Amino acid sequence: MPDYRVTLSIGALRPGVAPDTVLPTASAAASELSMVEASDLAIVAGEARIRVRFEAEDGELATQIADHVAAVTQSVAEVARYSVTERVKGRWFSVR
Repeated sequence: MPDYRVTLSIGALRPGVAPDTVLPTASAAASELSMVEASDLAIVAGEARIRVRFEAEDGELATQIADHVAAVTQSVAEVARYSVTERVKGRWFSVR
């Protein structure tokens, strides 16, 4: 099954939300709809970015899963933007 990844740029946390809950929230949202393979948090140019890698049958389903992850994550932190990529022969290509 193809590998996909959603990358979310995270802004301010919602009031009362602990920083260490944002990544597990995003990962749990993806696991509701797909097999999660990995998740991580990185700081890139001063911006927090969460990546969740998951399996999906095609780009359309991957986009729906990414939309769900972004919506659930939005409940705990501001999601400035997000993108979906597909892994093809070791490289990541944009789905949308």
